Amino acid sequence: ANGHRVMTVAPRYDQYKDAWDTGVAIEVKVGYITEKVRFFHCYKRGVDRVFIDHPMFLEKVWGKTGSKIYGPTTGTDYEDNQLRFSMLCQAALEAPRILNLNSCEYFSGPYGEDVVFIANDWHTALLPCYLKSMYKSKGVYETAKVAYCIHNIAYQGRFSFSDFSLLNLPDAFRSSFDFIDG
Repeated sequence: ANGHRVMTVAPRYDQYKDAWDTGVAIEVKVGYITEKVRFFHCYKRGVDRVFIDHPMFLEKVWGKTGSKIYGPTTGTDYEDNQLRFSMLCQAALEAPRILNLNSCEYFSGPYGEDVVFIANDWHTALLPCYLKSMYKSKGVYETAKVAYCIHNIAYQGRFSFSDFSLLNLPDAFRSSFDFIDG
């Protein structure tokens, strides 16, 4: 309504009947391997809605999990959550730069690099870290900003500190993730 171009990025947990395969795929480093993800897209109510497609997301809905997308029981995380959401954050950073979206009469093409990312909850908490370490350090997304919103402080996405290397972040970031519970 204010003339801003808006995109949401989420895992493709379902088929989303209105979303179509953009034909765009990228590779992201997840843990010690490289994974290929695809982008699906639909345009609804003035918003480009982008879905990151990878079996690690869909299997949590269509597989043996019974539609439990974060963990087998409340308060318990799946062991691959840090990898799945690392994948989401990396793909979300690429979407504005590479997706050639011509959804409405006012905007066309990629969003570019002059963007504001709004990261929500622990699932996207790695986005500002990847932005700083993988992009800004190389002169990409120089003017991009991040607003980080906490929706539910009870769920913090805590994982074993020994798994830090799976996040593919510089060692200088390690101390930012180290804390002691009271």
